[in-house]
Amino acid sequence: MSARHFLSLKDCTPDELVSLIRRGMELKGLRNSGVLFEPLRNRVLGMIFEKASTRTRLSFEAGMIQLGGQAIFLSPRDTQLGRGEPIADSAIVMSRMLDAIMIRTFAHSTLTEFAANSRVPVINGLSDDLHPCQLLADMQTFLEHRGSIVGKTAAWIGDGNNMCNSYIEAAMQFDFKLHVACPQGYEPNAALLAEAGERVKIFRDPHEAVTGAHLVSTDVWASMGQEEEIAERHKLFAPYQVNRALLDAADENVLFLHCLPAHRGEEISVDLLDDPRSAAWDQAENRLHAQKALLEFLVEPAYHHA
Repeated sequence: MSARHFLSLKDCTPDELVSLIRRGMELKGLRNSGVLFEPLRNRVLGMIFEKASTRTRLSFEAGMIQLGGQAIFLSPRDTQLGRGEPIADSAIVMSRMLDAIMIRTFAHSTLTEFAANSRVPVINGLSDDLHPCQLLADMQTFLEHRGSIVGKTAAWIGDGNNMCNSYIEAAMQFDFKLHVACPQGYEPNAALLAEAGERVKIFRDPHEAVTGAHLVSTDVWASMGQEEEIAERHKLFAPYQVNRALLDAADENVLFLHCLPAHRGEEISVDLLDDPRSAAWDQAENRLHAQKALLEFLVEPAYHHA
């Protein structure tokens, strides 16, 4: 039986995705009630980090421990991957010793090549193209605070980056409309835009994009690896700051999300995370619960059928 991977939201059906976030809510309830639930006892997750991380590392490592398993942190400095061992060879060896592998990397092709050679589930902990685990947390947070997102409108303000690409996939999989406000030349992936069709609209004016929006989200203006572009990006993105006045133009029940880390005074106003419409702290915590649901979904069946 070939392993089930999670490199993109498209690797699950819409029904599976809704089940995952509802399961994340159930697991959150169990943890908040102090119930010990350890379905992944003796299972081991390998975590390969080529990029720095706070939420991804904490949520996967704590999540595996809470589910009764263990997680092993691997940086390029700690493995032969960092010294040029072929990705395929690393995947073959690691997947013979581990029950699942989470990778946080630059090139998305690293994930696809690793998954093609792995006998256990491979999870995308972030690539330059996509950040699907974050979207599970975002969708869980919206469901908890505002109910179903079906038929609603979300607005993405800022860079058409990996998060924006995953929002496009989410719009297709969770059945909502997406308004993307970004400067010329910073649009999200063209193939994804073409696939989404009428579901996603590009705007230059953030006020126009947030009009009527039920969810507003943004991210830092310069992601990891783009540090040398910071000055230029700051000039271009300055009109795209999300602040209280911008949220006032959205639906009266709008929910604001930010995948963090936030640069206060840049992509968001200094006070925005304290606004009652912001759920960024719940969203960060929900990385833990949504990913526990994902680990339970991917690892248990893979183990039973090995």
